Amino acid sequence: MTHPACPVADSRPIPPLDPVVVLDSLLTLRAARVDLGGRTMLHPSDVDVRRGEIVVIAGANGAGKSTLLEVVAGVRPMTAGSRVVTGSAAFVPQRAVVPDDLPVTVRDVVAVGAWGRAGLWRPLGRAARDSIDDGLRRLGIAPLVRRPYARLSGGQRQRALLAQAVVRGADLLLLDEPTTGLDDESAARILTVLREEAARGAGVLCVSHDPVVLAAGDRVLRLEGGHLETTAPATLDRPISI
Repeated sequence: MTHPACPVADSRPIPPLDPVVVLDSLLTLRAARVDLGGRTMLHPSDVDVRRGEIVVIAGANGAGKSTLLEVVAGVRPMTAGSRVVTGSAAFVPQRAVVPDDLPVTVRDVVAVGAWGRAGLWRPLGRAARDSIDDGLRRLGIAPLVRRPYARLSGGQRQRALLAQAVVRGADLLLLDEPTTGLDDESAARILTVLREEAARGAGVLCVSHDPVVLAAGDRVLRLEGGHLETTAPATLDRPISI
């Protein structure tokens, strides 16, 4: 039986580039710089994400947030710097480009997380099927299980990809604006899942301008004009433009 390709959260181990890492660190980024068209989009930046930690990148549009997240995910090359990711990483973009005629359901997309463990398209056992059901339930998309993925809203697609990453059990979750376009109940559900993932030992790094997400972070990295500074959620007294 031939199965169609499914959209996937980018889950893959990233080869170490630097042997020196912080104890319990899932991500060690050192002096990362990105130049584009003669302009420095990201000035030399250091980022660490440890197990059990939620780190939020905040800043105005054009500040370099997505650039930094893409560097961490390995989908944007650095001009200079080093990156070490320990274990598996899952990148959940804000907008996944999926053809409208792609014949896959929500369950198909979430099931890719289980195939990431068992091997693509191999028969899934009872435990794997239960983990898929659990991921659908935790993200509040169980009622959409048979709906074509292409018919989902942007927020629903992002929840499906996050459910996929959760089912896979990725060590490091990378999310771009995870609560954008969601109502309060759905946003609260996302935050609950992120806290649960951190509690099991995963690291979470997300881009957001949502004050609720910022308050949930153990640390907040503020980007302004490509320059990175670190603060604590309680000290975020400057408004963040969007």
